[in-house]
Amino acid sequence: MAKFDVNKYALLGAEARVAELSAELAEIYRAFPALRARGGRTAAGAAAPAARRHRKPMTAAQKKAVSIRMKKYWASRRKAD
Repeated sequence: MAKFDVNKYALLGAEARVAELSAELAEIYRAFPALRARGGRTAAGAAAPAARRHRKPMTAAQKKAVSIRMKKYWASRRKAD
């Protein structure tokens, strides 16, 4: 009985799909040459990503205060139910 190698067929399928996508990309670049100059990025994609927020780390006292506050909050929520 012949061994059926799924990975081999998956690789062949993936290679075929990459070839299809490459051909499609070449068509798009032929139709819109300006895209190649921008690296394929559209005007919306060219915007810089949003800056990440940096927070100051909490001290042990601040963490304890938050802990007490949240315990009170959840106790009141449980009591309301």
